[in-house]
Amino acid sequence: MNGRPISGASVGARGRRGSGRARAGLTAVLTAALFAVTACGGAGGEGEGGAGRARANEPSKAVVTIAPKDGAKSVATSGALKITADDGRLTEVEVADTKGNEIPGEITADGSAWKPDHHLAAATKYTVHATAKDSAGRASAKDTTFTTLTPQNTFIGYFTPEDGSEVGVGMPFSVNFTRGITSPEAVEKAIEVTAEPKVEIRHKWHGNDRLDFRPENYWKPGTEVTVKLNLDGVEGRPDVYGKQAKTVSFTVGRSQVSTVDAKSKKMTVERDGKRIKTIPISSGAPATPTYNGQMVITEKHKVTRMNGDTVGFGGEYDIKDVPHAMRLSTSGTFIHGNYWTAPSTFGSTNVSHGCVGLRDQRGGGDSKTPAAWFYDQSMIGDVVIVKNSKDKQIQWWNGLNAWNLDWDEWEK
Repeated sequence: MNGRPISGASVGARGRRGSGRARAGLTAVLTAALFAVTACGGAGGEGEGGAGRARANEPSKAVVTIAPKDGAKSVATSGALKITADDGRLTEVEVADTKGNEIPGEITADGSAWKPDHHLAAATKYTVHATAKDSAGRASAKDTTFTTLTPQNTFIGYFTPEDGSEVGVGMPFSVNFTRGITSPEAVEKAIEVTAEPKVEIRHKWHGNDRLDFRPENYWKPGTEVTVKLNLDGVEGRPDVYGKQAKTVSFTVGRSQVSTVDAKSKKMTVERDGKRIKTIPISSGAPATPTYNGQMVITEKHKVTRMNGDTVGFGGEYDIKDVPHAMRLSTSGTFIHGNYWTAPSTFGSTNVSHGCVGLRDQRGGGDSKTPAAWFYDQSMIGDVVIVKNSKDKQIQWWNGLNAWNLDWDEWEK
């Protein structure tokens, strides 16, 4: 009896061990089969999707080229910056200085190149970022930096009217350059004059150092004029560069146009199209008549000195305290107060050396005199028209008298 249970126990133990080996073997087979299936399935997916990913990961065929090269120094401010794309189209171009000021430009219709709208500033570091895409839509980018030249010779423009000023309807915008300009088109492109309400504005050079801008007719009262002087980096003449970048604005005030009739010896003053006063005057004597034409008040002096030596009249006069004087021409034409001539002269006789005289008191202290009244009512940019004088018409460049030149002679 004892032997059988022991023997049975031994058999039973062997049976359980055998069953474990069988289950282990089955598990191994199933695992191997599952692994084989998984491996086959994975290999099949990798072979198809991997090829797609491989194609997507291929580098773009588009090649971006930027000139000047990265890190270049003393780069020319015009003509040197060129950005192109081969085997693709440019999609994005950004050019900016270290202050974040961007250079506007335009990608050509075929996407092969980008061109800046204007010149670069001198002595300035620029960064360039350009992106292009090939026919498959894959992008390629390039980033560079460069620094423009530092000029040894420079110029600026002195302008009138002043920034923020209010002026009369006859005031043109005029710039006088410190160096003669031999590349006028480059300078013209660097100056933008706009007005609100909008009006066509044209320019005209006098010599090679003065440039004036005006509309066809006097400005409308209330017009806001903005001028952008983007001269920094402009090569105005060989190896001479502008160094000025400034925005100027001025406002046109009420309209005042005064007409001097040298024959009747009277001046009518019109404000916003309505006559507000008629004043007796004395213009240039027969031997020294006053210019005809439309003249603009460019200076106002409560008291000033007038010396004949400065305008070609020798020692014929030297008056140290001319009151209420307003300049009409560069050559010395003024409309001013006159205390040294008999009051009966005004309105009856022309006796001046070419100026327009109004009755006044010495020192200009009497605010009720015609000269004081007119001075107080006038502003820089007001128009004074002289007619029926024996002299010729004033040249447009003699003062700020742009209105004496036909509109067709002003350049668009």
